[in-house]
Amino acid sequence: MPEYKLTKTFQEFFKSEKSSGFVLIACALVSLLVANSAFSESYLAFWKMKVAGLTVAYWVNDGLMAIFFLLIGLELKRELYKGELSDLKSAMLPIFAALGGIAFPALIHFGFNIGLPTAKGFGIPMATDIAFALTVLALVGSRAPTSLKVFLTAVAVIDDLCAIIVIALFYSAKFSVLFFGLSMAVLVVLAILNRRRVMSLPVYLIGGALMWFFMLQSGIHATIAGVLLAFTIPFTPKQDDVKSPSYIMEHNLHKPVAFLIMPIFALCNTGIVIGADWAATLASPNSSGIISGLLLGKIFGVSLFSFAAVKMGVCKLPMGMGWRHVTGAGLLAGIGFTMSIFITNLAYKPDTELINSSIMAVLIASVASGVLGYLWLFFCGRLKAA
Repeated sequence: MPEYKLTKTFQEFFKSEKSSGFVLIACALVSLLVANSAFSESYLAFWKMKVAGLTVAYWVNDGLMAIFFLLIGLELKRELYKGELSDLKSAMLPIFAALGGIAFPALIHFGFNIGLPTAKGFGIPMATDIAFALTVLALVGSRAPTSLKVFLTAVAVIDDLCAIIVIALFYSAKFSVLFFGLSMAVLVVLAILNRRRVMSLPVYLIGGALMWFFMLQSGIHATIAGVLLAFTIPFTPKQDDVKSPSYIMEHNLHKPVAFLIMPIFALCNTGIVIGADWAATLASPNSSGIISGLLLGKIFGVSLFSFAAVKMGVCKLPMGMGWRHVTGAGLLAGIGFTMSIFITNLAYKPDTELINSSIMAVLIASVASGVLGYLWLFFCGRLKAA
């Protein structure tokens, strides 16, 4: 059966994402080890050190991560113009899968925590980490069809989009109409420049920096500015990709984000002190909701919603994929890491103890999902699709 022919842009994206996954694993391990060593106090104090009035951790999570979200926005736009999401019928399967993989984990966490202050953490198990998921898929090798790589990437991108919407709606601070209005005014100006075919990247980057500052002051998380900026940068699908400002930006951001920004984020946010009662905290409603949401919610949500969409005739399985591959994708979608940790910090700030126990739950669930997904696809991936 013929396979997908991957575009050069997707191949570059897949290569950088799978490589960055190994770097992220190393950074998370180093951060955990140092945080629980004799250097713990000075290591944790470094992230709390003030730079220009804000902590280093704040600059990482609100500043550098805005660039990460810019890349997510550019990837989403590419998918909408030229990728799996450009054709509505082809897009329906990953859309349904992503919606199931969002709804089930959120409902599971909320079910565990209903009536408790931790109920606001329902967004934590909703996200999928593209880098880790594609790293595991790369380890599976030829047992994972090319169509599965495209499908899982589309699911993860839609996951990220929904996570961004959840952040904007539920995890924002006190709202300022003035600064939000100024941010939207900059967005409108950039959109007009796009319509007039202004192709100068520095113009958009300067506007994006202004929009980030105003968004930061508005109370809505500043990283949202990165996504909004991505949709104002001109994309020219009928031209050679190399001539498109959006392609140039995405191409130039892949390696810095994969090998600098995300590793710094991992170092900053996985430095948790493992206390004597760490095992007991895993039995708490919050941790149970996170682990169950990522481990069970993702696989059932992705699989059941995909099955329903195909049986209703809304879409069909891509070439080379069987239901066992969809199940494998559901398992890998349970790797939360980056976005789950990001939402954890927003949901439970400034409760450090709750943040640490939540991140521990995210790490355990993500590792378990990755191992189970790998084993499932390794032993079942090459079987003839049903």
